[in-house]
Amino acid sequence: MTIENLEHEIQNNDALLVYFSGENCGVCQALQPKIKNRFESNFPKVKQLYINASDFPKTAAHFSIFTVPSVLIFFDQKETKRESRHISVDNLVHSTQRVYDIFFN
Repeated sequence: MTIENLEHEIQNNDALLVYFSGENCGVCQALQPKIKNRFESNFPKVKQLYINASDFPKTAAHFSIFTVPSVLIFFDQKETKRESRHISVDNLVHSTQRVYDIFFN
């Protein structure tokens, strides 16, 4: 996904999760479905995008992604959460819950 396309998604979605992964990253492959499932069940209004940082290094660099996996969460076009490398799905869900509740309720 190009920088322009990702910027467009950020501007046109109330809530967005962007998951940067790597092609040969086993942790990325294992973590992605866990995050996807938890966010689908807990935060249905958050759109999810998955970007292979190896395929789009300029996009990753533009968003200061220097390690994978990395997760960026945007609400109202503002980055509200950033997690990299050692990501706890439970902590990610817990820290997103308050912002989600305030924004959508």
